[in-house]
Amino acid sequence: MTESKDAQLFDDWPDRYEKWFTTPIGSLVKRVEWELILDFLRPDPGDFILDAGCGTGIFTLDMLSCGARVVGLDLSLSMIRRAGEKARGSRLRILSADILYLPFPENTFDKTVSITALEFIPDGQKAVEELFRVTRRGGTVVVATLNSLSPWAERRREEAKRGHDLFSKALFRSPEDLVALGHGRGVFRTAVHFRKEEDPERGARIEEESQRKGLNTGAFLAVRWFKP
Repeated sequence: MTESKDAQLFDDWPDRYEKWFTTPIGSLVKRVEWELILDFLRPDPGDFILDAGCGTGIFTLDMLSCGARVVGLDLSLSMIRRAGEKARGSRLRILSADILYLPFPENTFDKTVSITALEFIPDGQKAVEELFRVTRRGGTVVVATLNSLSPWAERRREEAKRGHDLFSKALFRSPEDLVALGHGRGVFRTAVHFRKEEDPERGARIEEESQRKGLNTGAFLAVRWFKP
């Protein structure tokens, strides 16, 4: 996203976004998504991390709880203001900026991560290149997005056809698409193999079984690279 209208697309979403993750199924989604991000990113005390497209800080606060120093960046002022309010007194620095033009020198961060922002960035390769640029050598780059192979993506494509203000702007990528955006060998995994309407207890069982089988059709797709 590079234009002000793209930033404004999310300005009315903080309350809806936060409320969704407090529902029973939203809480399960948050848990399994964070477990995957935690395994790929492995935030340690003292790490300096960029969370690009941090939104209201849903995952940013988890990174902070691991002892990391975090810069939370987003185009939407309303989103990052909410993140700042939630993390007041912590080691979070918030910044309104564009992931396509990150305002940092090369090799600034130990680790960079972008979670469910790439759906709204047509030039995904440039976004990932910027994450690599500002990550130090040997550091970690993690990108997560909605998996085009998942039932969740199919549902959102249908909503887009009906004129949904957010999903009509979204672009969904497959695991192979996402891996191809980075440098070197990327490793991917997916999570959230249950449907939005699923009973949370049954959803947790479905997730456990799907993870055991290593299925690539989960709604939440994450890729990890190490910068050479």
